[in-house]
Amino acid sequence: MTDPWVALEPGTDPAERVRVLRRAHETFTTAGTVPRPVRSVVADSWRRSARAGVGPDGTASVELSDGDLGAYRAEHPLARVMPLLRELMGPFAADGEHLLAVCDANGRLLWVEGHPATRRRADRMNFVPGARWAETAVGTNAPGTAVAVDRPVQVFAAEHFIRRVQPWTCAAAPVHDPRSGRVLGAVDITGGDGLAHPHSLGFVQAVARAAESQLALLAPPGPAGEARALTALGRDEAVLRLDGRRIVLTRRHSELLVLLARHPEGMTGDELLCSLYEDESVPPVTLRAELARLRRLLGPGLLASRPYRLTAPVESDVTAVERRLRAGAVTAAAAAYGGPLLPTSQAPAVVRLRRRLADGLRAALIARRDPDLLADWAHALWGEDDLEVWRALAAVRPTAAVRARLTALESELAAEPAAPPSRAAR
Repeated sequence: MTDPWVALEPGTDPAERVRVLRRAHETFTTAGTVPRPVRSVVADSWRRSARAGVGPDGTASVELSDGDLGAYRAEHPLARVMPLLRELMGPFAADGEHLLAVCDANGRLLWVEGHPATRRRADRMNFVPGARWAETAVGTNAPGTAVAVDRPVQVFAAEHFIRRVQPWTCAAAPVHDPRSGRVLGAVDITGGDGLAHPHSLGFVQAVARAAESQLALLAPPGPAGEARALTALGRDEAVLRLDGRRIVLTRRHSELLVLLARHPEGMTGDELLCSLYEDESVPPVTLRAELARLRRLLGPGLLASRPYRLTAPVESDVTAVERRLRAGAVTAAAAAYGGPLLPTSQAPAVVRLRRRLADGLRAALIARRDPDLLADWAHALWGEDDLEVWRALAAVRPTAAVRARLTALESELAAEPAAPPSRAAR
């Protein structure tokens, strides 16, 4: 194979290739070995799929629906380039009876558009907006594998891990944030065997590059166009992105910025003292010294006084989670939750906010009863001893492993009635 990411070499008989791949797929699913004709990128993906527990007769699950989907799409960076993607890929999809699809970095499909008859066929395998097509959920497929390996990839027929997807061929390429380089998602073209041509892979790769260029134009370089963002979930020391700089804050400065970002109207010195220090005897001069150091770190003009306040908006991951919860976008809120807020902080206001945020999200997850969302929380470090979540998970996904973990937690609770709360609420 000249290019390992392209499904078929020129001149290859697609029908014969399908027969070879079907035999190879059956060999892998029964014996666990990958025969030589399978491309290395596909063989590696099959192995990852098997390790993730994907079965060849599985199907995709819909994770985002109705208001959840609409709210999440509206906030997603790729929403800004959808007009461009439709312009570039729409005619190709319509003329060839294909589908244009866009997924996020977790493999969830955000948009699926194209020929009506092809969409109806795709609906039957849950290739629909809101469905999770990550490799870990449905095995080898172009959008899921593209975000997994961060490369453009073409998947042909029986190279798909799940059998019901094997009549299809797809090609996808990841789209990156032009500033940070992180994967935002992938663009995909899905249809019949005709898409196995090498040009299909080059086409989606070119579209992905055009999308990245458009994103760069929409956010011009320089301080005036740079977002100010604070990441404080799951970290003892918050990270501030400011005017092209990445600043790792001290713990006290992390607490200060979390509070000031939540209170754009400002806070008095007395309010900050009560919010930050358990010891009421801490003198105001201690706080003023910390604020002076923070002002020097941020640079001139961003931190004002009387009251203490930020002079420009700072978006934090805390407010992103809260906003999505208020909108009822539970899946989107869970995706934005990186862990407990400043986990080791003992600042009274931070402790209250940490508990309120974690309790609000876990309550929404328990009410939603989505097994994948509950499993993500339960298997995270902060949820591994969260008894209520494990009970909710056992009710909707009573596997042997889940029941065993729940039994162990309940035994620990019976032995230690005064056990501490879960890490999520600390």
